[in-house]
This record gives sequence, C-alpha cells and structure tokens, in this order.
Amino acid sequence: MLNLKHVFAGLVASASFVTTSVNAEMFWSDNSISLLKNQNQYQVTENDDVNVITIEHASGHNWGDVFFFVDRLDAKADINNLASKETYSELSPRLSLSYLSDSKLEYGFVKDVFIATTWEHSTLDVSGVFSQSFDNYLVGVGADFAVPGFAYFNANIYQANNELTDNDQQLTIVWGYPFSIGSADFMLDGYIDWSAAADDHAADFHFNPQLRMDVGKYFGVPKKFEAGIEYSYWHNKFGIPGIDNESTLNWMVKVHL
Repeated sequence: MLNLKHVFAGLVASASFVTTSVNAEMFWSDNSISLLKNQNQYQVTENDDVNVITIEHASGHNWGDVFFFVDRLDAKADINNLASKETYSELSPRLSLSYLSDSKLEYGFVKDVFIATTWEHSTLDVSGVFSQSFDNYLVGVGADFAVPGFAYFNANIYQANNELTDNDQQLTIVWGYPFSIGSADFMLDGYIDWSAAADDHAADFHFNPQLRMDVGKYFGVPKKFEAGIEYSYWHNKFGIPGIDNESTLNWMVKVHL
C-alpha cells in the first residue's frame, strides 16, 4: 500500500531542493500573528472562555507556494469543563506543474496546476487527565483559478493518511476577496474543508471565513494591522456524527510582521 507519509516526505525534500536552487525566486511573502476570542461556544471544546493565537506564513515562488500556520488554543476551566490546551499546525507546500514541466499550464480560468501536500500535526492536553497527538499526511492535486475580483482562489483535493482514524479524501477551497466601502478597506478570506466519510467517522464540512478591516491605514501603516471577525460553521466536527453543528463567532486582531 502507498505510504503517504513517505510520499509527503519525498515531495517536501524535492521542494527543499528546488527552493535552494539557483533558479528559485520568491515573488511575495507574508507573515502574521492573530489573536482570536470566542463569543460563543465551540463544539467538542465547549469551554466558555477560549483564546487562540495563530501564527501564519504564506509565500509564492516560481516553483509553487507554501502556507504554514500554528494555532495555540487555550480553553479556560469553567463549571462544566476542564481547562485544555492544544497546538495545531499545518504545513502545505505545493509544487507547480508549470515549473516542473517548463510549460505554462493555463486554460480558461485555470492559472496553474500543482502537486498539493499538507502535514497536519496536533497535540492536546486536558488538565493532565487526557492527552492526544496525531500526524496526518495529505497528498493530491490543486489548481489556482483566475476569478474576477478575487486576490486568490484555489482548490485542492487530497488523499489523506490519518493516524487516528481511517484514511479518507479531502477537498479544500481557499479564497481572498479584497473590497472597499468608502475609505475603508476590507479583506474577506477563508476556506472550506470537506472530508469524506469512512468506516469509523462521518463526512464533515467546515466553513471558516474571516472579515477584517485595515485599521493600520488610519495610523500610517496600511496593510499592517487588521481587526474583524472570524466565523466557524462545522457540520459533524472531527467526523463525529450526530453532534450539534458548530456555529461560533470570534473577535480577532491580526498584525502583519
């Protein structure tokens, strides 16, 4: 059976070689840190007071692109729930088939096609009573699309090698839509994840947009400081059938470094 962990490692090694070659170019990059505070309860982690710090990196290169983030979740103890802490991260490098083939793969709205990979890692501790960690490896194909008005729009479909649950398939759609109202500049971005069902879990659907306003422009530092909201809608969270749909709003601030 194909071991996606080994495939992922091989692709990352290939990407590392490509990025250090004399022909490698970086077109853009962004690093940021965000703070989120929930306004209502999540599902599964149902603590009243949850804070999340997110560190993100995204960059585009002639060989492809890479996205990386780390979430540090701190759920305070309350009358019904123990305190818990979780660190969850994803590393998602994609290799451009246009670059690898030295031939531009464009057709209609399709800007490029990629070998898409993701490594998911999580560590969870619930007040020392329960702990869990996992590593999932996803490999598939992705594409960038030219959609009018959008800064970016891409989709990836993966075969997932899951450590704690049966393997499945995942579709991820990511977008960013900048717009202005009067003198105020906004960014509406986010993602949709859909994972297929398997023998030990249900299919799940996660819709996670953010709406942020560029506050920094009013202080002479445009595109450096944003404030807004994040919304999370999750059906069958973590593939758990029958639980209530998650519908959670977070206030957030984001600083671009």
